Amino acid sequence: MAKKQATDIMLLPTASTEAILESISDGVFTVDKEWRITSFNRAAEAITGTPRRAAIGQLCSEVFRCSMCESECALRRTLRSGKPIIGKSGYIINARGERIPISVSTAVLRDAEGKIIGGAETFRDLSELEALRQQLDGHFRAGELISHSPLMQRLFEVLPAIAASPSTVLILGETGTGKELLARTIHALSPRSKGPFVAVNCGALPDTLLESELFGYKAGAFTGATRNKPGRFALAKGGTLFLDEIGQISPALQVRLLRVLQERVYEPLGATRSETADVRIIAATNSDLTEETRQGRFREDLYYRINVVRIELPPLRRRKEDIPLLAAQFISRFNNLQNRKINGLAPEVLSLLMAHDWPGNVRELENVIERAFVLCREGEIGINHLPDQFTRPGFHSETGLEMRTARELLEARTIQAALEESGYNRIAAARRLGIHKTTLFRKIKKLGLVLPARRDNRSSVSTPAGRGARQVGLQ
Repeated sequence: MAKKQATDIMLLPTASTEAILESISDGVFTVDKEWRITSFNRAAEAITGTPRRAAIGQLCSEVFRCSMCESECALRRTLRSGKPIIGKSGYIINARGERIPISVSTAVLRDAEGKIIGGAETFRDLSELEALRQQLDGHFRAGELISHSPLMQRLFEVLPAIAASPSTVLILGETGTGKELLARTIHALSPRSKGPFVAVNCGALPDTLLESELFGYKAGAFTGATRNKPGRFALAKGGTLFLDEIGQISPALQVRLLRVLQERVYEPLGATRSETADVRIIAATNSDLTEETRQGRFREDLYYRINVVRIELPPLRRRKEDIPLLAAQFISRFNNLQNRKINGLAPEVLSLLMAHDWPGNVRELENVIERAFVLCREGEIGINHLPDQFTRPGFHSETGLEMRTARELLEARTIQAALEESGYNRIAAARRLGIHKTTLFRKIKKLGLVLPARRDNRSSVSTPAGRGARQVGLQ
């Protein structure tokens, strides 16, 4: 009987009970066996925007329009099993059509004789908590990009302005750093977000095929062309065209692409008139286009046309503080895709990941986590779930890093990034990190960080903005 009292609610229609229900900040309502609302407190009125007189007698699904109403109704599960549910998350649509995040707790409702007469539910408005979470999340996220790194934070700060601009963007970065993901984020934040995002890997197609892929062709343009075929410029109309590995295109195709960027028109193969290129161009490459231009392999005029807004994505080895964040993101994604419940990384695994140099960058980390999901069925990802190169003898000597704890490695990378951002001005770096300068000096010594020789104060102060811009890659 004691257990039943802990999980069920006895109906006690007294003045004191009503006073208590009216004074609490959580919404409370009860339903009968026909799912019609029989009581509705003041907080329930405030959260839902529905007056009590309008709610009483209505089906609860009509008042709440909750995300759980159709298939995962918490109250229905409680009445079937007799077991309460505590803190289940969901959302309701209030009377103004706004989506309100809530947490729900349910119980069986009994009369004074112990007979089941319905159910009771309390719900809490989580709007403020959700707004705070999004505000905090926004400091580390831009679209699908996430990062704690100061190098990436500078990019996050200017990304909305870059997205709002119609200018051509050039993204530089090693293979696997997430250049296409950044391009998709720029598109999603831009005024063209409702238009298509079309990606082309210029290095994956031969020159003749790439030309027809970009510009399309008309029927009869060549043998086998029996019908018109729109190119990627036509498919991306009103949206964004992403040209990956643009450094791989031939000089002849560079000339045609230059005309499109200059005149905003192009001609499909076999066409007799030009068509308008209503697209925003985002180009990307992992090669040094400045050197390619100097060697004559890339047209200088085309380089300046695409190098209007330049973004350099730092490799993962320069932002290792992001490894725990990225690993957690990948684990969450694969849990959803594979319907698994992997809890995370064992501490020793995180240490190994932090000690790795990641030549394949974020893509390599994603592949390591995906491989671990093949071998790990539940619990934490352990050392035995990692590829052989992480556990073979001599691995750590190759990386040039001793085996430290994940916390020390994360701290070292954060301090290193802050020093780079501050032009190795120790006082400015300490201020950026929010610690005292003596604490910073002690940590530098403890972590064994090797820093450049101390420079003259005037030179360190005169060029911090330029040095910081080079680090983030915003020219």
